[in-house]
Amino acid sequence: MGIGGRYGVRAVAPLTLVALVATGCVGAPSGPGGPSAGSGAPGTSATASSPASRTPSEARGAGGVPRARVCDRPAAGPATPPAGAVTVDPAVVGDLAAKTEQYPPHTTFWLRPGRHRLEPDAYAQVIAKEGNRYLGAPGAVLDGRKVNQYAFGGTARDVTVRHLTVERFVAPHNEGVVNHDMADGWLIEHTTIQYNSGAGLMAGARQRLRASCLRDNGQYGMNAYKTGDSIRGLVVEGNEITGNNTDDWERRRPGCGCTGGVKFWAVDGADVRGNWVHGNRGTGLWADNNNNDFRFEDNLLESNDGAALMYETSYNAVIRNNTIRRNNWVEGRAYAEDGDDFPYATVYVSEAGGEPRIPARTDRIEIHGNVLEDNWNGITLWENADRFCNSPANTSTGYCTRLVKDTRSCAPPAIARAPLYADCRWKTQRVDIHDNRFALDPSVVGCGAECARMAVFANEGGAPDWSPYQGRRVAEAITLRQGNRWHGNVYRGPWSFLAGDPGRVLRPGQWQGAPYRQDAGSVFAPGTGG
Repeated sequence: MGIGGRYGVRAVAPLTLVALVATGCVGAPSGPGGPSAGSGAPGTSATASSPASRTPSEARGAGGVPRARVCDRPAAGPATPPAGAVTVDPAVVGDLAAKTEQYPPHTTFWLRPGRHRLEPDAYAQVIAKEGNRYLGAPGAVLDGRKVNQYAFGGTARDVTVRHLTVERFVAPHNEGVVNHDMADGWLIEHTTIQYNSGAGLMAGARQRLRASCLRDNGQYGMNAYKTGDSIRGLVVEGNEITGNNTDDWERRRPGCGCTGGVKFWAVDGADVRGNWVHGNRGTGLWADNNNNDFRFEDNLLESNDGAALMYETSYNAVIRNNTIRRNNWVEGRAYAEDGDDFPYATVYVSEAGGEPRIPARTDRIEIHGNVLEDNWNGITLWENADRFCNSPANTSTGYCTRLVKDTRSCAPPAIARAPLYADCRWKTQRVDIHDNRFALDPSVVGCGAECARMAVFANEGGAPDWSPYQGRRVAEAITLRQGNRWHGNVYRGPWSFLAGDPGRVLRPGQWQGAPYRQDAGSVFAPGTGG
């Protein structure tokens, strides 16, 4: 699961991290609407947005409770076993796995307070049966003791894990601790998954992750990948996702594209709503490779080292009513200090767009109703002209677009003609950016013009030598002919705009004029944000 062309045409260099290294929930951080851990940077003072600038959904969730503040305030599980439940004893090593094997499917297990342990073997794990329910009493912890790789595995469907803390497991790189085998229909709710290596959990079709804490895991909070690319109907709702990628995989494997809060891979249909995604080392939410039909809504994305949200080589999404603030300070600053002028964005759309031929709830990427405050840059729409099916620059090895079944068909001479000329390339097209508020105060972020940019552009095509996308064909298409529009937005701060290539910096009037004609009906207020 590679980076697939992230940030330009070359591999991502290892970052020289500045002092801002978010660590997630340490001590007693505040929830949405207040300062969070890792929100500052050297020489700056980052404060929470005022109540007037926050959306109601950000400030309060159901019942008036601060939304998604669950890591330090987990909901308590049942203090006594439910009727008919099998009690699991923490004093008996391996009791949970043994009783799961002993009892039939659809059994409810109640884990008593205390630290529950598996047998001291790397591969010891709970092999769940269909319909099993695992409920933790207050204080119930399943502890891998840095010995066991996996907590819950097996291919059984419709398993529930609720009110349980799962910690200190050592899953390998790209593998996960909970639902290790990517079974379908699992419900993970009111569960804390923390301090593990690899991913806190994997995903299957119809999986629901709700009101849970994914904290300080070595690679991802969740790796939403399933063998065979068959995840459908994924729900990620009301969770706190913080401090993940503690093992700093981008430094260990530069350009791997394998880090962050949550990674989605070839997921068809996902609702990601009401989450607090903050303080992750790397990207907050990253949909990479042939995802489709996503809704990101009512989330608070803040203080992630990299982009808040990346939507890459994917299709058809709605990104609405999110509050996005203080993201990309670490990665954006590091690249700028290295002399890199690429507009590293807080919302980054890379070779992704609307495609009416692929069934979804929308036929475009619509980004609207969001508040972006004091981030490093705004929204970048990008295409790598050398990245297409069957090209060396397509690091998603063996994958083609959703419109072409056989990657090998994307070759000369057929690729130079319709329909393959269009269908062999992931295109940033039909992106509609409207009714958003972009506010930036450079004195808060600690930057100059390099962090106040909006962009739509591509590189010049050059490789391989048989590519039909040579020269500026793709750059002109993404900028002028693929239906990408900004309109009706509000800008506060010294924003500039890049169109066609990173060296073409435009003032608002030029951006609105011919040939770009962007941001009709938008309001520009130069100076500081607020």
